[in-house]
Amino acid sequence: MGSSRRTFVAGAAAAGGAMALGAAPAAASAGPAAAPGRAAQESVAVLGGGVAGLTAAHELAERGFAVTVYERRALGGKARSMDVPNSAKGGRRPLPAEHGFRFIPGIYHNLPDTMRRIPFPGNANGVHDNLVAPREMMFARTGREDLRIPIPWPGHQPAELTLDDLRRALTGLLETAVNLPAHESAYFVNRALVFLTSCDERRDDTWERTPWWEFTRAARMSKDYQRILAIGVTRNIVATKAEEASTRTVGTLGEAFVLNALGRGADGPPDRILDAPTNEAWIDPWVDHLRGLGVDFRIGWTVREMKYADGRIAAAMIEDPDGVRRTVTAGHYVCALPVEHARPTWNAAMRAADPQLARCDRLRTDWMTGIQFYLTERTPILHGHLNCIDSPWSLTAIAQAQHWPGRNFPADYGDGTAADCLSVDISEWDRTGILYGKTAKQCTREEVAREVWAQLKAALNDTGRTVLRDSTLHSWFLDPGVDGIGTPNPTNEDELLIHPVGTLHNRPSAATRIPNFFLAGDYVSVDIDLATMEGANASARSAVNALLDRTGSTAPRCTVTPLFRPPEIEFLKRHDRTRYRLGLRNALDVG
Repeated sequence: MGSSRRTFVAGAAAAGGAMALGAAPAAASAGPAAAPGRAAQESVAVLGGGVAGLTAAHELAERGFAVTVYERRALGGKARSMDVPNSAKGGRRPLPAEHGFRFIPGIYHNLPDTMRRIPFPGNANGVHDNLVAPREMMFARTGREDLRIPIPWPGHQPAELTLDDLRRALTGLLETAVNLPAHESAYFVNRALVFLTSCDERRDDTWERTPWWEFTRAARMSKDYQRILAIGVTRNIVATKAEEASTRTVGTLGEAFVLNALGRGADGPPDRILDAPTNEAWIDPWVDHLRGLGVDFRIGWTVREMKYADGRIAAAMIEDPDGVRRTVTAGHYVCALPVEHARPTWNAAMRAADPQLARCDRLRTDWMTGIQFYLTERTPILHGHLNCIDSPWSLTAIAQAQHWPGRNFPADYGDGTAADCLSVDISEWDRTGILYGKTAKQCTREEVAREVWAQLKAALNDTGRTVLRDSTLHSWFLDPGVDGIGTPNPTNEDELLIHPVGTLHNRPSAATRIPNFFLAGDYVSVDIDLATMEGANASARSAVNALLDRTGSTAPRCTVTPLFRPPEIEFLKRHDRTRYRLGLRNALDVG
């Protein structure tokens, strides 16, 4: 996602198309001391231990609240890394796996602020100093030369290139330029400028109701235009179909990434990843820090139902690790569960008390899941993310070991023979593949692995160079949250919010009409209109601020930093606001 990981394509593409001019760092909000008086007596149950739940616990504990976090499975949620069972030998750690690779772009401000406040030995800026910036990205074309793009940034060290690398890069660039007609490129630029200069009212109304496919007129355009600028962007940014995706969502993120690449309002480079497995570099130090602040964690506790009485939440019914249902009471409740797990816990009385809870039933989720391939040698793909733009299952990937300088992969992990981890995200589970003629959901786990490997080879081994060889494949690991694939009833414990038209108006606010009940999660309405770790973090900050307001606390409010708005564009947006209210289209809109 995002994703944390779904957004890297737009950011890297924007970086490749613009020169970075430098960035002013966002002001960090230092963690406040425990608030005196009333706040010290308040208890809060945080339901869910993903990024949203841990953020809420962090902000509340710093302000003197007594916090207990209830998490059904593992802290970190979809952002965590996990161990491959039975893979460790010789005193090494298990092979590292994950739901999907991490991606923390420079458009994020709230999440990086939290990361700076999580201590890490030897780091002046906490776990934030564990972020590293990949140097390039690539659109891997099947049957054509791949398009390799550097990511410029102050202090950027370009990857060393051979003469063959240069030949291939130029060939890929020229092939893309030749196959994308000039008038189509010009039209897409016009559409980008139309969105950039559109006022908020037009974005929230007209563009929220307009699919990206329709906004970009993709049906009239070439296959390359459709694959790169319509389908590729939406599948990999927002994990939804171009025919359905809200133009407001796609355009807002595209605008933010272009500004990031230009160094405007950015916290850092357009593409940042962690320099070690996620739990080692971030989640475990975070949990340790929160425990030091007094946060109590209950792992293996599953929220089943909220009890509503007399206009308030009276209790939460939570199943403990032994399967016993327990009544948990607290002064306040922050629901930080993913939306598909939160909705079943809200009863009809709660939905009647706050209609925005009922509107959440209209929010849609879809599958986007990771698979890792462990290889016996380092993969010579590139120093960054790759997008297999023509793959039926919309694959994106990154070879991780090269980005973990403090780790010797074969010495530290597994059985000593795995030298790299190629982490792959599968964004499309309902299109047929190239091996079996089946969708990913119709395949067995073994068939999914073989199909993904085949699609990777089709994208990377197609122009006279062998990047992936079967002989180097050590093993693979598919997210265990996926179950029942290859049967009539496949399930996925970790679905991702998608953004078809109209989604904006069904996303709830962090504050509900129930006075002691608050929402935090990547589905909650915040400035970044996408289900991401940044959105989860910002929503948790908003939930804590609402709780502070409700309790009359004198503790300082959490800083919630919005997406950057370039001031030089505001007068054009004001002009468009006048035209919008007069019923006129944007002045640059040629239709």
